[in-house]
Amino acid sequence: MFGCQQNLISPDKNLKAILEFLCSESSKLTNCGIYYARQMYFKTGKIPGRADLHKVLGTENRNLHYKAFYSDTAQQILTTVAESFKSYIGLLKGIKEGTVTQRPRLPNYRQGGLALVTYTARSVKLKDGLLRFPLGTKVKAWFGLDAFYLPRPTNLDHKAIREYRILPRNGCFYLELIYKTEQVQADVDPSKALMIDHGMNNWLTCVSNTGTSFIVDGLHLKSLNQGYNKRVAFLMSGKANGYWSKRLERLTENRNRTMRDAVNKAARKVIAHCLANNLGTVIFGWNVGMKNGLNLGSQTNQKFVQIPTCRLKDRIAQLCEKYGIRFVVTEESYTSKASFVDRDVLPKFCEKLSWVAVKR
Repeated sequence: MFGCQQNLISPDKNLKAILEFLCSESSKLTNCGIYYARQMYFKTGKIPGRADLHKVLGTENRNLHYKAFYSDTAQQILTTVAESFKSYIGLLKGIKEGTVTQRPRLPNYRQGGLALVTYTARSVKLKDGLLRFPLGTKVKAWFGLDAFYLPRPTNLDHKAIREYRILPRNGCFYLELIYKTEQVQADVDPSKALMIDHGMNNWLTCVSNTGTSFIVDGLHLKSLNQGYNKRVAFLMSGKANGYWSKRLERLTENRNRTMRDAVNKAARKVIAHCLANNLGTVIFGWNVGMKNGLNLGSQTNQKFVQIPTCRLKDRIAQLCEKYGIRFVVTEESYTSKASFVDRDVLPKFCEKLSWVAVKR
């Protein structure tokens, strides 16, 4: 089982230039891999594997953007491209089998910008209390640099970290750490369950079959989104399409950080309640694609769609796995029209059933 931690990087002028260069080269190398994969798919109907991309862009042609990275890092970038095309083929098979409803799009090129840079654990060394990130031979020839250094996170064991990711986002850079965690089997009873219903004003309404209950308030997130949208609309009024600025970057990043904090705190509250009350099962009501084509009015749509409930569901599922709590997702398409007392059947959305009249 793996965990993820993000640390904000506060770079000086020189380090910021290095990070911008690496993330820019990552975007360009990604486009090179996408170009080769698309052309191969158009001509042969097949997709290249990660070994093919490593060979064509690395060993054989020595792509200029490939040389900017330590070889292991460049391979990680191309592996991501290969996996995206593999997922595309898998979704096409899902359409034929009827398990996927929306037709996927072939992975397309990045429109410039900065992209993720991934270092494996074997590439990053600990030197004088700092993490040493190696650079490519071409960078050393161009700028006389062979590595850059970042502070070591003190709350994690260096040997437990599996990947280091340089993540650019809204004018900031984060060091994302993927580390191995141990599963903790909590003392819980699987027969005791917590049912969760999500909404807007009440983000989570939680009731257990043992008589406990609580509500996670969602009014703060609604107010935050409303203020964010008004401010963005004001700053972009009268500007051309695609306008963006550093002020908008800061505004968006602050909003996103608040959302991530709310997701983590709400998920922790759910798990803490389960552990405190010996609840071994969490049941989450969810409809796949419920926000697609939603028609609750433009203002309500905006508030509802921007609340990261799906991210919260996934976070609760991760914590349940960590503590040995069973996590169940159940569809709730017709729960508002069904009667528990009358034992009404709850079909899945668009499912065809043969109804039989029952004498009462």
